[in-house]
Amino acid sequence: MNLPRHIGIIMDGNGRWAKKRGLPRSAGHIMGSKTFRKITEYLYDLGIKVSTFYAFSTENWERPDEEVNSLLKLFGEYITIYYNDSEMKHKYSSVRILGDKSKFPEELRDRFLELENNTAANASEYQLNIACNYGSRDELCRAFELLRDKDGPITSEDISNALYTHDQPDVDLIIRTGGEKRLSNFLLWQAAYAELYFTDKLWPDITEKDIDEALEFYSSRERRFGKIDKDNK
Repeated sequence: MNLPRHIGIIMDGNGRWAKKRGLPRSAGHIMGSKTFRKITEYLYDLGIKVSTFYAFSTENWERPDEEVNSLLKLFGEYITIYYNDSEMKHKYSSVRILGDKSKFPEELRDRFLELENNTAANASEYQLNIACNYGSRDELCRAFELLRDKDGPITSEDISNALYTHDQPDVDLIIRTGGEKRLSNFLLWQAAYAELYFTDKLWPDITEKDIDEALEFYSSRERRFGKIDKDNK
Protein backbone atom coordinates (compact mmCIF):
# COMPACT_ATOMS: atom_id res chain seq x y z
CA MET A 1 0.00 0.00 0.00
CA ASN A 2 1.21 3.48 -0.86
CA LEU A 3 1.29 5.34 2.45
CA PRO A 4 1.16 9.13 2.82
CA ARG A 5 4.12 10.93 4.33
CA HIS A 6 1.87 13.33 6.22
CA ILE A 7 -1.70 12.78 7.43
CA GLY A 8 -3.96 15.52 8.76
CA ILE A 9 -6.96 14.54 10.87
CA ILE A 10 -9.88 16.79 11.79
CA MET A 11 -11.28 15.21 14.95
CA ASP A 12 -14.94 16.15 14.71
CA GLY A 13 -18.00 14.86 16.57
CA ASN A 14 -17.00 14.62 20.23
CA GLY A 15 -19.88 16.78 21.42
CA ARG A 16 -22.45 15.01 19.24
CA TRP A 17 -21.16 11.64 20.45
CA ALA A 18 -21.84 12.70 24.05
CA LYS A 19 -25.23 14.25 23.25
CA LYS A 20 -26.43 11.01 21.62
CA ARG A 21 -25.72 9.28 24.92
CA GLY A 22 -27.23 11.92 27.18
CA LEU A 23 -23.81 12.91 28.47
CA PRO A 24 -22.16 16.33 28.87
CA ARG A 25 -20.00 17.44 25.95
CA SER A 26 -16.92 17.12 28.15
CA ALA A 27 -17.51 13.35 28.24
CA GLY A 28 -17.24 13.29 24.47
CA HIS A 29 -13.90 15.09 24.61
CA ILE A 30 -12.60 12.63 27.18
CA MET A 31 -13.56 9.72 24.96
CA GLY A 32 -12.11 11.58 21.98
CA SER A 33 -8.79 11.91 23.78
CA LYS A 34 -8.67 8.13 24.20
CA THR A 35 -9.30 7.73 20.47
CA PHE A 36 -6.55 10.27 19.81
CA ARG A 37 -4.05 8.19 21.71
CA LYS A 38 -5.15 4.97 20.02
CA ILE A 39 -4.87 6.44 16.53
CA THR A 40 -1.53 8.16 17.12
CA GLU A 41 -0.16 4.82 18.29
CA TYR A 42 -1.54 3.11 15.19
CA LEU A 43 -0.04 5.68 12.81
CA TYR A 44 3.28 5.18 14.56
CA ASP A 45 3.01 1.40 14.05
CA LEU A 46 2.24 1.95 10.36
CA GLY A 47 5.39 4.00 9.92
CA ILE A 48 3.71 7.25 8.87
CA LYS A 49 6.28 9.89 9.68
CA VAL A 50 4.13 13.01 10.20
CA SER A 51 0.60 13.43 11.48
CA THR A 52 -1.31 16.57 12.39
CA PHE A 53 -4.41 16.45 14.58
CA TYR A 54 -6.83 19.39 14.72
CA ALA A 55 -7.58 19.64 18.43
CA PHE A 56 -8.70 23.24 19.05
CA SER A 57 -9.35 25.99 16.51
CA THR A 58 -9.11 29.74 16.89
CA GLU A 59 -12.92 29.77 16.74
CA ASN A 60 -13.39 27.20 19.52
CA TRP A 61 -12.93 29.88 22.20
CA GLU A 62 -16.51 30.91 21.41
CA ARG A 63 -17.83 27.65 22.86
CA PRO A 64 -19.25 27.56 26.42
CA ASP A 65 -16.66 28.17 29.14
CA GLU A 66 -17.28 24.76 30.68
CA GLU A 67 -16.40 23.00 27.43
CA VAL A 68 -13.33 25.16 26.78
CA ASN A 69 -12.03 24.59 30.31
CA SER A 70 -12.57 20.86 29.92
CA LEU A 71 -10.48 20.86 26.75
CA LEU A 72 -7.67 22.86 28.33
CA LYS A 73 -7.59 20.40 31.23
CA LEU A 74 -7.35 17.50 28.78
CA PHE A 75 -4.41 19.12 27.01
CA GLY A 76 -2.54 19.36 30.32
CA GLU A 77 -3.39 15.77 31.20
CA TYR A 78 -2.12 14.54 27.84
CA ILE A 79 1.29 16.10 28.47
CA THR A 80 1.46 14.31 31.83
CA ILE A 81 0.56 10.99 30.19
CA TYR A 82 3.10 11.59 27.44
CA TYR A 83 5.92 11.88 29.96
CA ASN A 84 4.85 9.27 32.49
CA ASP A 85 3.35 6.36 30.53
CA SER A 86 6.16 3.97 29.67
CA GLU A 87 3.85 1.97 27.38
CA MET A 88 3.23 4.86 25.00
CA LYS A 89 4.97 3.72 21.83
CA HIS A 90 5.69 7.15 20.41
CA LYS A 91 6.81 8.63 23.72
CA TYR A 92 10.14 9.64 22.28
CA SER A 93 8.77 11.18 19.11
CA SER A 94 8.78 14.88 18.42
CA VAL A 95 5.67 16.86 19.37
CA ARG A 96 4.94 20.29 17.93
CA ILE A 97 2.02 22.49 18.94
CA LEU A 98 0.71 24.34 15.90
CA GLY A 99 -0.98 27.62 16.69
CA ASP A 100 -0.78 30.75 18.81
CA LYS A 101 0.10 29.63 22.34
CA SER A 102 -0.12 33.13 23.81
CA LYS A 103 -3.84 32.87 24.58
CA PHE A 104 -3.48 29.77 26.76
CA PRO A 105 -3.05 29.97 30.55
CA GLU A 106 0.59 30.48 31.48
CA GLU A 107 0.99 27.06 33.11
CA LEU A 108 -0.32 25.23 30.05
CA ARG A 109 1.70 27.44 27.72
CA ASP A 110 4.87 26.59 29.65
CA ARG A 111 4.07 22.88 29.51
CA PHE A 112 3.52 23.07 25.76
CA LEU A 113 6.91 24.72 25.31
CA GLU A 114 8.60 22.20 27.59
CA LEU A 115 7.09 19.31 25.63
CA GLU A 116 8.25 20.79 22.32
CA ASN A 117 11.75 21.55 23.55
CA ASN A 118 12.26 18.16 25.18
CA THR A 119 11.14 16.21 22.10
CA ALA A 120 12.49 18.37 19.28
CA ALA A 121 15.47 16.12 18.62
CA ASN A 122 13.22 13.12 17.91
CA ALA A 123 11.63 14.41 14.69
CA SER A 124 13.37 11.83 12.50
CA GLU A 125 11.42 9.09 14.30
CA TYR A 126 7.87 10.43 14.19
CA GLN A 127 6.51 13.95 14.09
CA LEU A 128 3.25 14.49 15.95
CA ASN A 129 1.64 17.90 15.40
CA ILE A 130 -1.26 19.01 17.59
CA ALA A 131 -3.10 22.05 16.25
CA CYS A 132 -4.24 24.10 19.27
CA ASN A 133 -5.62 27.62 18.95
CA TYR A 134 -4.88 27.05 15.30
CA GLY A 135 -6.41 28.63 12.23
CA SER A 136 -4.82 28.41 8.81
CA ARG A 137 -5.64 32.00 7.89
CA ASP A 138 -4.00 33.22 11.10
CA GLU A 139 -1.00 31.02 10.31
CA LEU A 140 -0.68 32.58 6.86
CA CYS A 141 -0.99 36.11 8.28
CA ARG A 142 1.81 35.25 10.72
CA ALA A 143 3.95 33.92 7.87
CA PHE A 144 3.43 37.07 5.78
CA GLU A 145 4.34 39.20 8.79
CA LEU A 146 7.57 37.25 9.24
CA LEU A 147 8.38 37.83 5.58
CA ARG A 148 7.45 41.52 5.60
CA ASP A 149 11.04 42.77 5.38
CA LYS A 150 12.37 40.12 3.02
CA ASP A 151 14.41 41.45 0.12
CA GLY A 152 13.15 40.43 -3.29
CA PRO A 153 10.03 38.51 -4.25
CA ILE A 154 8.35 36.14 -1.80
CA THR A 155 8.28 32.58 -3.10
CA SER A 156 6.12 29.60 -2.24
CA GLU A 157 9.13 28.08 -0.53
CA ASP A 158 9.52 31.21 1.62
CA ILE A 159 5.91 30.94 2.77
CA SER A 160 6.18 27.21 3.50
CA ASN A 161 9.30 27.86 5.59
CA ALA A 162 7.47 30.53 7.61
CA LEU A 163 4.57 28.25 8.60
CA TYR A 164 4.25 26.27 11.82
CA THR A 165 4.95 23.15 9.74
CA HIS A 166 8.27 24.42 8.37
CA ASP A 167 10.69 21.59 7.52
CA GLN A 168 7.81 19.10 7.20
CA PRO A 169 6.30 17.69 3.99
CA ASP A 170 2.97 19.01 2.78
CA VAL A 171 -0.02 17.01 3.93
CA ASP A 172 -0.90 14.15 1.57
CA LEU A 173 -4.20 13.00 3.10
CA ILE A 174 -6.76 14.78 5.26
CA ILE A 175 -9.30 12.69 7.13
CA ARG A 176 -12.37 14.41 8.55
CA THR A 177 -14.75 12.61 10.86
CA GLY A 178 -18.27 13.56 11.90
CA GLY A 179 -19.96 13.88 8.53
CA GLU A 180 -18.96 17.43 7.62
CA LYS A 181 -17.27 17.96 4.26
CA ARG A 182 -15.09 21.01 4.63
CA LEU A 183 -11.57 21.89 5.78
CA SER A 184 -12.67 24.41 8.44
CA ASN A 185 -9.53 26.55 8.20
CA PHE A 186 -7.17 23.57 8.59
CA LEU A 187 -3.80 23.44 6.80
CA LEU A 188 -5.07 25.38 3.79
CA TRP A 189 -1.61 26.05 2.35
CA GLN A 190 -0.19 22.63 3.20
CA ALA A 191 -3.23 20.82 1.76
CA ALA A 192 -3.00 22.31 -1.74
CA TYR A 193 -2.79 18.82 -3.27
CA ALA A 194 -4.04 16.69 -0.40
CA GLU A 195 -6.52 13.90 -0.95
CA LEU A 196 -9.67 14.45 1.14
CA TYR A 197 -11.43 11.61 2.93
CA PHE A 198 -14.71 12.13 4.80
CA THR A 199 -16.52 9.74 7.10
CA ASP A 200 -19.82 10.08 8.96
CA LYS A 201 -18.41 8.31 12.01
CA LEU A 202 -17.91 10.53 15.04
CA TRP A 203 -14.35 10.86 16.26
CA PRO A 204 -14.75 8.83 19.50
CA ASP A 205 -16.01 5.88 17.41
CA ILE A 206 -13.06 5.86 15.00
CA THR A 207 -11.02 2.65 14.96
CA GLU A 208 -7.88 1.39 13.29
CA LYS A 209 -10.11 -0.17 10.61
CA ASP A 210 -11.44 3.26 9.70
CA ILE A 211 -7.89 4.50 9.27
CA ASP A 212 -7.13 1.50 7.06
CA GLU A 213 -10.12 2.37 4.86
CA ALA A 214 -8.90 5.95 4.52
CA LEU A 215 -5.44 4.71 3.60
CA GLU A 216 -6.87 2.34 1.01
CA PHE A 217 -8.75 5.29 -0.48
CA TYR A 218 -5.53 7.30 -0.57
CA SER A 219 -3.59 4.44 -2.13
CA SER A 220 -6.18 4.14 -4.90
CA ARG A 221 -5.84 7.78 -5.92
CA GLU A 222 -3.69 8.85 -8.85
CA ARG A 223 -1.86 11.93 -7.67
CA ARG A 224 -0.85 14.08 -10.65
CA PHE A 225 -0.28 17.45 -8.93
CA GLY A 226 -1.82 19.38 -11.82
CA LYS A 227 -0.12 17.34 -14.53
CA ILE A 228 -1.77 14.79 -16.83
CA ASP A 229 -1.30 11.06 -16.91
CA LYS A 230 1.38 10.08 -19.39
CA ASP A 231 -1.08 7.64 -21.01
CA ASN A 232 -3.47 10.51 -21.77
CA LYS A 233 -1.01 12.83 -23.48
